[in-house]
Amino acid sequence: MSAPKRLRVPDIRARKGGPLVCLTAYTAPIAALADEAADLVLVGDSLGNVLYGWETTLPVTLDTMIAHGEVVARVCKRALVVVDLPFGSYQESPAQAFASAARVMKETGAAAVKLEGGQEMAGTVAFLTERGVPVLGHVGLMPQQVHARGGFKRESDAVKVSADALAIEEAGAFALVLEGVTPKVAETVTANSQVPTIGIAAGEACDGEIRVTEDLLGLNPSPPPFAETDKALRPAMRACLAAFAKKARRGG
Repeated sequence: MSAPKRLRVPDIRARKGGPLVCLTAYTAPIAALADEAADLVLVGDSLGNVLYGWETTLPVTLDTMIAHGEVVARVCKRALVVVDLPFGSYQESPAQAFASAARVMKETGAAAVKLEGGQEMAGTVAFLTERGVPVLGHVGLMPQQVHARGGFKRESDAVKVSADALAIEEAGAFALVLEGVTPKVAETVTANSQVPTIGIAAGEACDGEIRVTEDLLGLNPSPPPFAETDKALRPAMRACLAAFAKKARRGG
């Protein structure tokens, strides 16, 4: 059987109009599953919440992202792999962002990086893309700004989100994540954007959707309110482990 054809950045950019299926992965087993289903696999800094149990993504380091990114990029054979730049690794200057992105791409084998920010980060996105670093943008609700925004609050300002999206698109991003925006805002941004939009908690108007795989599989004990979860899987897994424990306690 021939190896599957790996999707590239131009393939994702060409998916304007959809459908574009995106999932997260942080570990080898989940990466293998996600690679079978998704067009784009994101090694998100949400691993801070999902794997490490932190309340925010802020403690995640660049070294942590690279460690997980290398595993996922090695396992995935078909999907485009993107790695998040964590808080503090790119906001200081375009040069800092390039140094971080270069490390990610060299040490993981991922094809692109993602960073949060709108108009204030457009110069950085342009600096990266002009130097050969593909960038997935992220506007709307930005988890790395949780303290500045007073919590994980839905972004309903259509003018701001539209301006942010346009700025990042014009700076060279090949696609945009729209997180936590109202369906109407997502519809407006998607209609006006020339690159694919990827929604999470943003309604159904985007060109694609992204979900945290552990949320979908019921592995996350505290999923966010908007998460779609297979409620049958977690009880089945608990029953499997309980059966093993019972057998082991009887002496095998």
